[in-house]
Amino acid sequence: MSKTSPGFGNWLQSRWQSVVSGIPFIWLLLFFLAPFFIVLKISLAESIIASPPFTRLLDWSDGGLPSLKVSIDNFAYMWEDSLYVRTYLSSLKIAFISTVLCLLIGYPMAYAIIRAEGNTKYILLLLIILPFWTSFLLRVYSWMGLLADQGTLNSFLVWIGVIDRPIRLLYSQFAVYVGIVYTYLPFMILPLYANMEKLDMSLQEAAADLGAKPTAGFFTVTLPLTLPGIIAGSLLVFIPATGEFVIPDLLGGGNVLMIGRVLYSEFNANHDWPVASAVAIALVIVLVVPMMLYHKVQAAEASRES
Repeated sequence: MSKTSPGFGNWLQSRWQSVVSGIPFIWLLLFFLAPFFIVLKISLAESIIASPPFTRLLDWSDGGLPSLKVSIDNFAYMWEDSLYVRTYLSSLKIAFISTVLCLLIGYPMAYAIIRAEGNTKYILLLLIILPFWTSFLLRVYSWMGLLADQGTLNSFLVWIGVIDRPIRLLYSQFAVYVGIVYTYLPFMILPLYANMEKLDMSLQEAAADLGAKPTAGFFTVTLPLTLPGIIAGSLLVFIPATGEFVIPDLLGGGNVLMIGRVLYSEFNANHDWPVASAVAIALVIVLVVPMMLYHKVQAAEASRES
C-alpha cells in the first residue's frame, strides 16, 4: 500500500489553506466590492427620465469606439446643497452620541456579566442575545407604542404624578436615540464581554496590593486592557447607526435628519439615482477611510512592539 509523500502532503495542505483563506475574499468581492463599483458607476452618470434613470458611462451611439461619459456634478451638487451637509453632520452626531451612550451603559453590563458566577453568567448572556430572536421591526413598533402620546410611558408618568399631561416623546430625537441605543446595545456588550473574558483579574488584586484605590486601578489597569473591546464595540455601533433608516423613519417620523432617510427619498421619491449613489459613496468614504487609517496605525504600532 503506497504512502503519500511528505512533499505532496505539504502541497495539498497549502492548497487547502489557500482555498479556505480565499473564501472571505470571494465573499467581499461579490457582496461588497461588486455592489460598491456598481453604485460608483451610477454616481458618475447623469440623471435622465428613462429606465434605468441614468445615462451609460460608455456611449456606443457613434458606431465606432465607445466614448466615456463621466460626470462629477453629482458630488459637486452635494456640497452646493446645504441639506446634504447638514444631514451628514446630523447623522454623525446622532451616531456618535448613541455610541457613547451604548458604551456608558454596555461597559458596566459587560463587566457585571464577567464578574457573575456559575450559571448566572450564561443567563445574563442569554438575556443580552434574546432580543435577536424577535423581529427588528416588531421591536421598533413596540417602542412606538411605549413612547406615543397616549402610550405606556406617558400613561405611567401621568399616573405617578410626574407630569400633568402627556409630553411629546415619539417623533423626536429622544425617540431616535432610545431606538438606536436599544437596538445596538448588544453589539457593544458582546465585544466587551469577549475582551474582558480574557483579562487576568489578579492584576486588579496586584494593583490593590500596591496601594491603588479601586478607581485608580480601573483607569490604570482594567480600562487600558479593554481598549480593543471598546474600539470594536464602538465601530459595530457607530457604523450601522450612521446609515440607519428604519429607526429615524418610524421613531423620528421624518422629523430627524439622517442620511438613510435622504437616500431613501432620492432613490424612491425623486428617482435621482446618480445623486443618491453619490451620497452613498460619500458615506462609505466617510466611514471606511478612518477605519483604514486606524488599522494602519494599529499595525504600525504592533510591528514596532514586535
